[in-house]
Amino acid sequence: MTKVSIETEGSSSGADRRRFERAEVVVQIEYSTVDDLFSEFTRDINEGGLFIETEDPLALGTTVDLQFLLPGSSDPIKAAAEIVRLSDGSGGEPVGMAVEFDSLPADARKRINELIRSMRSRS
Repeated sequence: MTKVSIETEGSSSGADRRRFERAEVVVQIEYSTVDDLFSEFTRDINEGGLFIETEDPLALGTTVDLQFLLPGSSDPIKAAAEIVRLSDGSGGEPVGMAVEFDSLPADARKRINELIRSMRSRS
């Protein structure tokens, strides 16, 4: 199931300090470091980054290369990102890690924003 959660920069808790609207959507994501390749699922996505559900999060500051498909798309999004937050599962959030895009092509940013707008209009 997909739904949209709107977060603003002025929110107070750590999980709510997002600068961009986010879509709560589950998609498979492949990510790699210099040494390893992983396949997990996202929890949410926005034009600034995404959350990866994983029992084995990487260390803060780790750089990863990402590849994933948005719902309804056959053209993968590829981006470099950095691990910026870890979740241990407390507070109702799943175990995993938040990544912030270091480089996101303009067409990928546009596709993510279109997904968020589309999901918001349905709710």
